[in-house]
Amino acid sequence: MRKSLLLPMMITLSCVILSCSKNNFLDQTVTSSLNEETTFSDSTNSLAFLSQIYVDMGFSQDPRRFGGGGYAAGLDASSDEAEGPNASSTNGFIQFATASVNPTVVPDDAWGVPYKNIRAVNIFLRNLPRMPFSPTQKTATESEARFMRAWYYTIMLQHYGGVPLIGDSVFSPEKPIPAVRNTFKECVDYILSECDFAASNLPNIRIGSEFGRVSRGFCLALKSRVLLMAASPLFNNGGTSGGGALASIVAYPDSDPNRWKLAADAALAVIGMNSYSLYYDSTTYPAEKGYGFQRFFMERYTAEQIVPRMMPENKYLESFWDVPSRGGSGGPFPYQESVDAFGMENGLPITDPASGYDATNPYKNRDPRLNYTVIHDSTLRPIFGTNDASPVLLYTNTASNPPVASSGDAVFKGTPTGFYIYKMVNRNVINNSLGASPRTIPLIRYAEILLNYAEASNEFAGPTDPLLYQVLEAIRRRAGLRPYQVPTNLTKEEMREFIHHERQVELMYEGHRFFDVRRWMIGEQTQDQQMHGMEVRRNGTNRTYNIFNVRKHNFTRAMYLWPLPLKEISKSPELLQNPLY
Repeated sequence: MRKSLLLPMMITLSCVILSCSKNNFLDQTVTSSLNEETTFSDSTNSLAFLSQIYVDMGFSQDPRRFGGGGYAAGLDASSDEAEGPNASSTNGFIQFATASVNPTVVPDDAWGVPYKNIRAVNIFLRNLPRMPFSPTQKTATESEARFMRAWYYTIMLQHYGGVPLIGDSVFSPEKPIPAVRNTFKECVDYILSECDFAASNLPNIRIGSEFGRVSRGFCLALKSRVLLMAASPLFNNGGTSGGGALASIVAYPDSDPNRWKLAADAALAVIGMNSYSLYYDSTTYPAEKGYGFQRFFMERYTAEQIVPRMMPENKYLESFWDVPSRGGSGGPFPYQESVDAFGMENGLPITDPASGYDATNPYKNRDPRLNYTVIHDSTLRPIFGTNDASPVLLYTNTASNPPVASSGDAVFKGTPTGFYIYKMVNRNVINNSLGASPRTIPLIRYAEILLNYAEASNEFAGPTDPLLYQVLEAIRRRAGLRPYQVPTNLTKEEMREFIHHERQVELMYEGHRFFDVRRWMIGEQTQDQQMHGMEVRRNGTNRTYNIFNVRKHNFTRAMYLWPLPLKEISKSPELLQNPLY
């Protein structure tokens, strides 16, 4: 921790800090700022310094988060969602998939990146009195900075439980750094208080060139996420601590059902703003049911976007997730289990005999979100150099009869599972050709808030609230399910499973699954299992679908939380390591 907190903040901000669009607040630049005096005595430099703190907001959910050795993947490949590239690599995603993670090898970004940015916030706040801002602007920028501090503490809370709170301090090498972990409750209360302060001084939403800056909506949405975490099983009754000194650090030492009520109220506060809504599009491609679910991710500004990761026009996901024939690097790759999570268009799971699922034609009449989330056999994709109508028969190989040349996109060629991620990939952008997407990647979107409300409401009072049904049905209706109505005869436990499933398919590959299965404490069921892929063989017009083993995932109880990096414990022995490490 001492090293992380003492990382010298680069006061010299040279060249462009970050450019996110032609009309975006992160376009601001600084050409020379030699020290705090010259940086913060200039309004442009001061705003640029604050803007730099936004840059790392999306690191935890970044699909390339764990990179190294030429391979990269994110939390999706660290969970049961997808297989990471190169099974022999030693990246962070492999550590979590194989349960080989430990304090010696665990990635330290969840510790270092937040504390680096928290220190930057504190430098900004320390210099705020000298900045040539109006009183109104000082209050607004203080609010932005304090929200950002809450954001980075939230990321640490997700990973570790309680962490040391450093307040407004900026530590120097000559000053001892407190390294005692605050309790989980103290961390939650601190984050909420920072959000409350910021929310009271900021506009509901930001538009135009201010889009992407902290707003009141940001603050209320973060409160919803934090309070849902705080109510969840992992963070109650001492979590995985088994009692003792860690019981109040990694979780609340007790359990209070009213925490679910607080979580429901926090989500309801966002809903009650009437500033956000689900994105619908039934006209661009009328034959494609639920197309708004895909189109939302292609748009830069929509009413569903609450907290965006700002980016310039880009091919960020096309270059990573798309098939090799379109210039994608391919990876990570969906598991068969992720495909099976999507039910049928009629809203029933594929395991229901009444669903109409046909194992010999497995992609027919499925939940439309499947086709917008996963590239599977015969997914229609434009091939580089061909027309838009050419289907990508991804798994054509020499086992076909009659024999054909193997495709670079094929199973065992381009993908170890038979699938590619399609979520958020722009169908009109080809990485090895022209085109770019105007997207911003969602860090919190309105659908998450609706799911937060449904979960918290059910856990507090059971499936009795009419709004619980309304929010779930809104999500399912936008997805293109028909009928989209939620069964009304479910017990609390059955509704819990229904909501967990809806959250899994709606938010897949957005960085949620890894933490959701942990806060629900179901990792032993979902993360400790054999994972599978799909090979399609052709004989003339006939196809056979063969499921094969890809990887046995392993999970231990220690893995509900991340271990603190050993180097931080070594420098600060007063830091208590997380349970079971």
